[in-house]
Amino acid sequence: MTTKTLHMVKLSVGTESVEGLSAWQDSRASQGPDGLPRHVTRMWPRRDAEILNGGSIFWVIKGVILCRQPILRLDEVIGQDGIRRCAIVVKPGLIRVAETPKRAFQGWRYLPTEDAPPDLRVSRSGETALPPALSAALAEIGVL
Repeated sequence: MTTKTLHMVKLSVGTESVEGLSAWQDSRASQGPDGLPRHVTRMWPRRDAEILNGGSIFWVIKGVILCRQPILRLDEVIGQDGIRRCAIVVKPGLIRVAETPKRAFQGWRYLPTEDAPPDLRVSRSGETALPPALSAALAEIGVL
C-alpha cells in the first residue's frame, strides 16, 4: 500500500507579510537546537505518515494562503509545564504559492494535495507581494 501525501495549513498569527514570517523564522526564537525553523503545536498529527511523505505546511497570512514550506520531520517537545507537544520542523525558506483565501480557524488543518494552491512560477516569485487585504479581495473574486 502506498502512502499518499497530505499537507497542513496553519495561520501565521501576528504576521503582516511573507517577509515578516521569513524574518521571524530567521530569528533564534523560532529555531530548534539544530538551527532549523519549527512551529510548536499542542496536538500531534494523527496522519503523520502522510504528512512526512512529502507534505508541506501552508501559511495563512491575513486571511490568504501565501506560501508553504516542506515539512522535514515532527519532533517531540516537552514544555516547561511537562506537556508533550509537536514541533513541526520545516525546510528553511518560503515557497510562494497562488494566493488563496482561507477563513480563520484555530490550530492547524489537514490540506489534501488536490486542494493545495500551486506554487508560483519562478518568474513571479520575486514580485513584490500585494497588500494582504487587496490580495484577499482579489482571490475572493477569483482574479488571483
